[in-house]
Amino acid sequence: MRKTVLSGLLILSLAVPAVPANADSTLHRYARDTWRSMAAMVEPATGIPSDKVTGDLRTRAQVTSPTNIGTYVWSTLTARDLRLISGGDAASRVGRVLRALERMERNAPTGQYYNWYDPATLQLVTSWPGTGEPVRLFASSVDNGWLATALMMVRNAMPAHAKAANRLLASMNFASYYDPAARPDAGTGLLRGGFWPEPPDGCNVPSDYAGTGTTVYSTCHHYGAPAETRIGQYVGIALGQIPRESYFGPYRTFPDNGCDFGWQEQKPVGSWKQYLGVNVWEGTYEYRGMRYVPNWGGSMFEALMPDLVVPEAKWAPRAWGRNHPVFVRAQIEHGLNEAKYGYWGFSPSNDPEGTYEVYGVDQLGMDGPGYMSDRERTNVDPGYEGCRPAQPAPEAYGNGVVTPHASFLALPYAKSAALDNLARLRKDFDAYGPGGFYDAIAVRSKVVSKWYLALDQGMAMAALGNLLTGGNLHRYFAGSGVEAKLRPVMEIEEWDVVPPKR
Repeated sequence: MRKTVLSGLLILSLAVPAVPANADSTLHRYARDTWRSMAAMVEPATGIPSDKVTGDLRTRAQVTSPTNIGTYVWSTLTARDLRLISGGDAASRVGRVLRALERMERNAPTGQYYNWYDPATLQLVTSWPGTGEPVRLFASSVDNGWLATALMMVRNAMPAHAKAANRLLASMNFASYYDPAARPDAGTGLLRGGFWPEPPDGCNVPSDYAGTGTTVYSTCHHYGAPAETRIGQYVGIALGQIPRESYFGPYRTFPDNGCDFGWQEQKPVGSWKQYLGVNVWEGTYEYRGMRYVPNWGGSMFEALMPDLVVPEAKWAPRAWGRNHPVFVRAQIEHGLNEAKYGYWGFSPSNDPEGTYEVYGVDQLGMDGPGYMSDRERTNVDPGYEGCRPAQPAPEAYGNGVVTPHASFLALPYAKSAALDNLARLRKDFDAYGPGGFYDAIAVRSKVVSKWYLALDQGMAMAALGNLLTGGNLHRYFAGSGVEAKLRPVMEIEEWDVVPPKR
């Protein structure tokens, strides 16, 4: 869950250059306003963004994470490339971030950053502001992965900062998360969720995967499904720190192996294949006439956030390139035709009537309960033949929660539908403010979460930037030999994905 304590901030003005005359005016307007919210999250004392800011751009959270910092850096590159800010301003902003990162305390043997910092002081958050609740230091393979992607972009997008970005990257060892024995059945390993420097309460595994001689206490779980968590894997392979074969370690679906995996959302159809000596069950699920590879919970950001950085559709045209458009079509189908909300786009976001919550389309995820699309948590259980009986389909869905960042993620695969969805959200709800679209809308109660989150606004900025520049962020990430390491692994796989009938 996302926790936030706030401090006051008055936003006076943010001058923005004129939109280029030859650009798509709607998309540029969205980018201009979204950048305004990203800029408002920045702590003046350090140049580091906060986790989120209120809808009036006046009050920032007092915590931040490596992911927030990463999304701010790539948003700054996008703002420069779209001429929303000058090159000098962008260089100054990124330079302040790099200097702050050098000062921030992290796990010394592995170079990994911890999850929570105070953006005003750069100090670790060890007790939650306002409540005093203890915060255990934890290094996440996902959070560090997103920060590393931004540093990898900087070294190609800003030559003046390349040395500093490379120095930070060279100190970050993603082998600290890699368990080579996690998939003995497949012949490869998996990334763990992260580690604590001190033993936590609950399950942990004392480990020294980085080969540093220093024991850390890793999570008991591994990332074994194709969710947004794959970013740590991409980075580790690109930096030459984990074996390229590990790309095939996460399950595409869990295999049809009696009832051993009978808890998963539905019974998959597929076959065993082998890539680089790794045994891979190439399974797919079915939803309303489509076959697709699911993610863990069925949310849009699990499916498409890594695609903002890694050009997955281009580098894996017979795998991700087939799956991404089908996944987007399935989310649209659920919102408009199955649940009949009138809108679509389901992904973790602020709950309009609470805090942070996970939303998605239950049927599109591997997890049995999945992430549901409404506040009532309406579940769908198609059963698993021979292991679990199907349950009756819901007669109706409740108060669906739609988040605009999901539509931005969908832009490369359903541009007209995404723009139409965003236009209707803006027209039908009080969903747009001085920093662009607010974070989430409960479409039946019409309650809007009037917050801007660095994570979600950063996804919107990246999607807009790639679309309007023809893939600048993809090019920045792919440089310095990254494409040569990742693309040959990704492009050999083939998924039996079936798009909807037209």
